[in-house]
This record gives sequence, C-alpha cells and structure tokens, in this order.
Amino acid sequence: MTFVDDQKNTIASQLVDRLREAIVSGELQPATKINLERVRHSLDVSLSPLREALARLIADGLVEFQDNRGYWVAPVSLANLEEITRLRVEFETYALRQAMQHGDLNWESDVMRALHRLNRSERVADRPETLVQWEAAHREFHLTLIAGCNSPTLLGFCRVLLNLNDRYRRAFLRATSGDRDVTAEHSEIAQGAVARDIDFACGRLQDHLCRTGNNLRAHLASHPGFAEVARAARE
Repeated sequence: MTFVDDQKNTIASQLVDRLREAIVSGELQPATKINLERVRHSLDVSLSPLREALARLIADGLVEFQDNRGYWVAPVSLANLEEITRLRVEFETYALRQAMQHGDLNWESDVMRALHRLNRSERVADRPETLVQWEAAHREFHLTLIAGCNSPTLLGFCRVLLNLNDRYRRAFLRATSGDRDVTAEHSEIAQGAVARDIDFACGRLQDHLCRTGNNLRAHLASHPGFAEVARAARE
C-alpha cells in the first residue's frame, strides 16, 4: 500500500510540474476553464492524480476551483502583478538578509554556482527552448540566493510568489530578450550576498525586483490582448 501511495504521489508531482509549465508558459491561458477529460487524455493519466495536482496548484495560486464551474486557470491583472512584486520585495529581501546572517560556506558555493549557470544560459526571444532553460536557471538562482535563511515557511512563501511572477515574466520574455543588463544585476546581488554586505545586496535585490515589476507592468498594460484577458477574468 505504501508503494502505491508513493507511486501516486510521484505521478501527481510530475503532473504539477507539467501543468505549472503549461500555465506559466501561456499554453493554458489565464481565466480559462481546465477541461479535466481533455487534460487527462492528453497526459494519459487518471483523474485521481490529476485532481491532486490541481489541488496543489490551487495552493500555489495558479489554479482556482469554482463551485458548479470546475477548475480554472487563475486570471491575471495589473493589480495582481503589483501585489506580487510588492510581496516579493518584502519577503525575498528579508529572506536574503537572514541567509547572509545564517548561511554557511556551502550556501556561498551554491549561490556562485547558480549564478554561473544563469549567466551562461542563453536567452533568445524567438527561440522558446532557450527561454525555458533560462527560466529554470533564473528560478534556481533566486531560490538558492535565499536558501540559507533556514526558514522553510518563508522559503515556501517566496517560492509561491516566484511561481506567480513567472507567468507575467514569461509573457514579457516571449516578446523581448530584455532591455537591461540583468547579468550584471544578478552578479552584483550574488557577490554582495557572499561578501555578507547586507545593505548592498538587499538594496540591489530590491532594485532588481522593482525594475522587473515596472517592465512587466508597462508591457502588460500595452499588450493588445491584455485588456480582453483582464476583463474576462473579472466576469
């Protein structure tokens, strides 16, 4: 029985990853209903692990369940993006401060290793496979940066916020390769962190997150289809 449960959990975990990528990448559009039968057949899984995976994504804020209407991809909005950005600034800078106070040598090594992988990852707007690889390295860098805080609950909050923010950033990256030197920004944050320069590193991280939020907000506000998506989310 334990083996069966473990196998079920493994399938559900794999489904979480696949569905999260589908939502973040825009394959599953915001504010659209998730057809369980269609998804089940396309992924060749039973309803039980699929429902479990969707329950986890509800906890992550990427999926919503509506009585008598079923599962829906969570809507997007400028207000939601602004809230996510504000919370990331608060939680991640606090987590980084704690990591610099409590992180050990292994944490320092992990940060620099994650930075190297990110800086060596290519990101080209018209080559989707590079965006997926860059996003994975980018996610690893930001989570590794704060991993030394020794606070699982705090890390969980930061991970959820990063997932939510990824939906907006991926739409931006599909349209542009970026308009600033994020390599230098990431390097300054990492170098300040391992040097234990708390004010410098936290200041650079806050600036980095705010600039990203401003770019995403400007992009979404001017996106031709965004007004329709946001309006559909409110109906």
